[in-house]
Amino acid sequence: MSDNSLEEIELSIEEAKKMVSKANSLKSLLSNKNYKALVDDGYFKEEAIRLVLLKSDPNMEGEANQKAIMQAIDGIGSFRQYLHTVLQYGAMAEKEIGAAQEAREELLAEEL
Repeated sequence: MSDNSLEEIELSIEEAKKMVSKANSLKSLLSNKNYKALVDDGYFKEEAIRLVLLKSDPNMEGEANQKAIMQAIDGIGSFRQYLHTVLQYGAMAEKEIGAAQEAREELLAEEL
């Protein structure tokens, strides 16, 4: 058995557990009523609608205004994508933990 292989597996498990913990923290946050009011409703919905409507406002036709509005809209999308990615990585990490633990057990069994 290679000590490096076992060490790599242990590090992989540690990193996967961190990702799972991060995803679990996000899941907890997502179920919080204040988060829902402030972020889900306030930012992802109301602010997004406000920005889309502002984009068609005749007073905001200038290039700089349109650019600023689009950056704000892109920011909403980027933040939402980040949250989705955290959840996806957490789900993948949960599967990785099981596979890594099996590999660790196999390596340890080979030592015997």
